[in-house]
Amino acid sequence: MTSPSKANAVTALAPETLQSWIKEHQDLVVIDVRSAAEFESMHIRGSYNVPLPLLSEQTDELAARLGSRVVLVCQSGVRAEQARQRLATSGIDTAYVLTGGAPGFAAAGGDVVKGKDRWDLERQVRLAAGSLVMLGLAGGKFVSPKVRMLAGAIGTGLTFSAATNTCAMGKALSAMPWNKAAKEPTRESAILQLPVQTAEKGAAA
Repeated sequence: MTSPSKANAVTALAPETLQSWIKEHQDLVVIDVRSAAEFESMHIRGSYNVPLPLLSEQTDELAARLGSRVVLVCQSGVRAEQARQRLATSGIDTAYVLTGGAPGFAAAGGDVVKGKDRWDLERQVRLAAGSLVMLGLAGGKFVSPKVRMLAGAIGTGLTFSAATNTCAMGKALSAMPWNKAAKEPTRESAILQLPVQTAEKGAAA
C-alpha cells in the first residue's frame, strides 16, 4: 500500500479501503465534518466530529494537529470536499474524501455507532427547496403571479450553490433547534482533544 504523498495529494477513498486503514494504521485520523446532530445519529467508530463551520473558523489550528493520513467524512462528500479545500490552504494537501460519506461506509459493512435517528442535513435541504418551489408555483396560480418569483429565487439559489459548492440553505437549516445536539462541538471539545499527529510519523507508517 502506498503512503499518501504530495504527488498523490487528493484522492477519493473507497469505504473498503478505509476499513483496512482503520485496522492497519494507528496514525489515521478520521474527521467527520457534519453537524453534531448528524454525527450523533450515526458516525464511524473512532472518528472525530469537527463540523464544517468550526473547521472553517479554526483551520490553521486544526491543520497543525494533523498528520499525513487524514480522511474527511460527511453525508455525501460535498462538505468533506469543502473541508479538504480549506485544509489545503493550511498545508494539508494529503487529505482523502470518503466516497459515499458515512452512509456509504455503513452500507459497506463498516463499524459505525448509531444513535437517535434524524434526517440528514442534505435531505432537509431537498425537502425545503422542493416545498418552497411548490409553494411559489401554487401561490402564483391562486394568489398572485408575483409569488412565482419565489420559485425563481430558489432555482437561482440552487444554481449558485452548485457553482460555488456552498449551501446557504443548509447553513440556515443547521441552526434550527431540531438540528442541535445536546453537546455542540467547540474549539476546546473538538479540535484541542484531537491527538497531535506528525507528517513524519504518518509517512513512516
